Amino acid sequence: MASFEIGAYLETQRATVDSHLDEFLPPEEEYPEVIHRAMRYSVFAGGKRIRPILALAASEAVGGDFERAVRLACALELIHTYSLIHDDLPAMDDDDHRRGRLTCHKVFGEGIAILAGNGLMAHAFQLLTEIPGGVDFSATKIEVLNGLCRAIGTQRGVIAGQVVDLVTQGKPFSAKELEYIHSSKTGALIEASVFCSAILAGAEDGYLRCLRTFGLKVGLAFQIIDDILDMEGSREELGKTPGKDMVEQKATYPAFYGVQKSREAADSLVAEAIAAIECLGDKGVALRELARFISIRRF
Repeated sequence: MASFEIGAYLETQRATVDSHLDEFLPPEEEYPEVIHRAMRYSVFAGGKRIRPILALAASEAVGGDFERAVRLACALELIHTYSLIHDDLPAMDDDDHRRGRLTCHKVFGEGIAILAGNGLMAHAFQLLTEIPGGVDFSATKIEVLNGLCRAIGTQRGVIAGQVVDLVTQGKPFSAKELEYIHSSKTGALIEASVFCSAILAGAEDGYLRCLRTFGLKVGLAFQIIDDILDMEGSREELGKTPGKDMVEQKATYPAFYGVQKSREAADSLVAEAIAAIECLGDKGVALRELARFISIRRF
């Protein structure tokens, strides 16, 4: 098998996702223009596109249909961007920069930023309901929608993680609370990116189980690395202000375990994730290399 170049793969897949996002989002000129400008401003501010790329890789690994997978991939990026817009608001993390540019609320004001996040969420679910397929495919779409709603919601979803992140800020926190924040706020949507993509592709139960485990492990590892980068990364690398976690006394892995043990935990999770998809054989090469990339990234 030819060697796999993760850098080239990421660039190709990112371009694919961006071109489809441009196609699926309302144009800036559509009335009311300000909301569509704000939505596009945040979506096209940059970003790694890790969630949609994981979704496309998972779909390809189990023989999924590209046209279906790319709609899910774009929906995932819209949901992720919605969460970032709201996360950056003064009432939440109060960040002025994201992905190397001013945050949405700094450019458009808080009201429009909130509505832009809501608009991206609504458009994500519109995309999902429009995934092509006949009546017999409806049950699969409902299962995917259910999975994503759970990943976003208040029971170990993104919102739940953000809540516990807020209420523990500046206070002593436990290992259990830390794991809950990370596995919910970040891990749940990454897990859903892989698992829901496999559902959409009609993967067998055995593949669903191993891909779900892969997503769980990779999602937690991703956030641990984020914690480490907040301490060690630069603004140029991260596209946002580093060091805020420590200043705001947030619940992070380095704050609880130290940097070295945190890095060892991330490496262990990535190894477990890779082991979980041995059943995919050569078809899992992109997922394996994406997991490795997550553990060594600097942005």
